Amino acid sequence: MREKHVSELLREKVVISCALTGGATMKYQNESVPYTPEEFAEESYKCWQSGASVVHIHVRDPDTGMATEDIDLIRPTIEGIRERCPELIINMSSAIRPFISAEERIFPIKEMQPDMASLNTNSMNFALADHATGEIKLEFIFENTFQMLFDFASTMREYKVKPELEVYDMSGLYNVMLANKQNILDDPLHFQFVFGVAGGVPFSPGNFARMYEALPEGSSWSVCGVGPNQIAGAYSAAIYGGHIRVGLEDNTRMYNRELAKGNYEQVEWAVKVTELCGREVATPKEAREIFNLYSR
Repeated sequence: MREKHVSELLREKVVISCALTGGATMKYQNESVPYTPEEFAEESYKCWQSGASVVHIHVRDPDTGMATEDIDLIRPTIEGIRERCPELIINMSSAIRPFISAEERIFPIKEMQPDMASLNTNSMNFALADHATGEIKLEFIFENTFQMLFDFASTMREYKVKPELEVYDMSGLYNVMLANKQNILDDPLHFQFVFGVAGGVPFSPGNFARMYEALPEGSSWSVCGVGPNQIAGAYSAAIYGGHIRVGLEDNTRMYNRELAKGNYEQVEWAVKVTELCGREVATPKEAREIFNLYSR
């Protein structure tokens, strides 16, 4: 048997990402959702120490708890995480919140130049819904045009920010492959399958298989499962060679339906999933190589 190259060994490791807040999860749903720069730094530190290599950030207004595009609020939050967790990979949202312009969405990426940023791949209905009754509690059109895909990708390349290509259904994958005929993205690509958003597709073996089989060769990929989609999504990623995202953005509860004590508790669970599936957890240094992040 030939000796495996280090890059092959690294690909067998699982990168755990943690989405600390999202744009909608509030403290009344789980008191551990961070609002202030100090809370973000502390929650990031706990996740890092528990096994996460990446934190995904939607900065909040400390006074209202709402997601914000205000750079004067974003800057101290990102700088606080960098100071407390110097090895951790920061992945900023380019969605931020509804009802703001494309320029407002991408401007913080230019200013803060994180290691990674989300790049959403298709326009879609996006809702907060009661999945048991079908009641739609809040909805909007999540606009992600081809022009925005071109513009955001160009900005991220210019500022050496690795795009995380958010895929909510098959159209997002096909949009990326079509747009990238213009060579707007640097290979290898990194995708994130998002299952369970009202307006996207839920996790199922068939939905997962279709996305997995359509991936461009050499791509890295993660799975994000909203609510009850989190468990099957994480195990599928660990089994089939992907990476895992957890966090209070996606699920305020644990596998046993009890409220999570914090984002870090979900990271601890993801570590157990990784080990049960016979894989090892990547360090932040290893994750930088696995995701092919830009050198700084």
